[in-house]
Amino acid sequence: MIQTIRNAWKVPELRNKLLFTVFALLIFRVGAAVPVPFINTDLLSSYITSQSASIFGLLNVMSGDAFAQATVFALSIQPYINSSIIIQLLTIAIPALERLQKEGGEEGKKKIAAITRYATVGIALIQAFGYYTTIRVGSGGTSFLSAQGVWPAVVIITAFVAGSAFLMWLGEQITEFGIGNGISIILFAGIVGRVPNMVYNIYAGVIAWMNGEVYSETNQVSVLHPAFILLIVAGMLLLVAFIVFMDNSERRIPVQYAKRVVGRKMYGGQSSHLPIKVNMSGVLPIIFAQSIATIPATIGMFVPDARVEGTGWNTFLTIFDTRGLPYCIVYFLLIVLFSYFYNTIQFNPVEVSNNLKKNGGFIPGFRPGKPTSDFLSKVVSRITMFGALYLAVVALLPTIVGNIMFALGSSAGRSLAIGGTSVIIVVGVALETVKALEAQLMMRHYKGFLE
Repeated sequence: MIQTIRNAWKVPELRNKLLFTVFALLIFRVGAAVPVPFINTDLLSSYITSQSASIFGLLNVMSGDAFAQATVFALSIQPYINSSIIIQLLTIAIPALERLQKEGGEEGKKKIAAITRYATVGIALIQAFGYYTTIRVGSGGTSFLSAQGVWPAVVIITAFVAGSAFLMWLGEQITEFGIGNGISIILFAGIVGRVPNMVYNIYAGVIAWMNGEVYSETNQVSVLHPAFILLIVAGMLLLVAFIVFMDNSERRIPVQYAKRVVGRKMYGGQSSHLPIKVNMSGVLPIIFAQSIATIPATIGMFVPDARVEGTGWNTFLTIFDTRGLPYCIVYFLLIVLFSYFYNTIQFNPVEVSNNLKKNGGFIPGFRPGKPTSDFLSKVVSRITMFGALYLAVVALLPTIVGNIMFALGSSAGRSLAIGGTSVIIVVGVALETVKALEAQLMMRHYKGFLE
């Protein structure tokens, strides 16, 4: 990875792309520290921190602590991700959008992108109003606002929506002028930006254990036994190694090309293979599953009773706690669903079969045409299930381990589930970005047949 970055730095064009990406991420981190006026950030931060094991903690992780601090980028890139999910699902359901995507060419893609942007602003407006409602109601009868009235409400909601829209634009700029997928890169930067805070929390947890403090629901003191640090670090390293191994795993289907004579030359006759990756969709199923899983928390933002213990809405949000069984089941099913959804979009067995037939290629044991496409569909379906189960199990394993640690007396287990999910996203985005960088290097070092 380091060698790839060094090689890319030697190419002026790639160096500019890297510098552009770094500069864009610097803007993101600066914006994540700019507070929105009329909000008591100290009280709000304490409340969100106390809810670190809930869905609010997940929103805070994805925004790089901007959610708890109520900064301009508090909503992060989540509205754009939700908008992309909705538009892509509607593209399948609505024939007009499907025709626009498949037959509209470059102009159709621009229209789809414009619709996605408008939907992003609409979703951001809804989430911003919900977040403002949460801030206004506060906790225990104490509002998190430092000023009441219509004008503070307009300023707060507008700032949140503008921040989310700007991040959407910034992500598109990174995709076009930088390296890798801009949306994934921004998520990556937000999660990595919390590393110093995580290290401090671990240190504070060890000090609390050495002082003999005990965790309780009232004092919310993080207590961590030193032995758990070794277990967490070893588990994370094994998780990273397993993710890298699975990301590079693929099923290679043998392909034989028939000999054909063109003029005086003979082409074909060689053997090759068709690589099908186990995890074709990368980290997108996890990112999108998390976005859908935050819908209950978004609904709860509009209901003041959701912060009152014993009410129906509070029970509803508690059920969808990141440590609860219902959340794990929904999260598992969503990851599997989105894995199949994205693999269907990325790999078309009929199109691959037709391309093999046009180029004189065939899979040994299967006739060109429908038999080949049926075989490819069966292989992709099995591999997708294996890849989806891999993603779901790896995403939920930290939740199980965290509950076990909490049962053994370590409060650090409460937030381990979120930390494990963050590792999956960070490692996945890093691998995808390095591969994109290697592809750019290969394209620029290929001399061609004229040289």
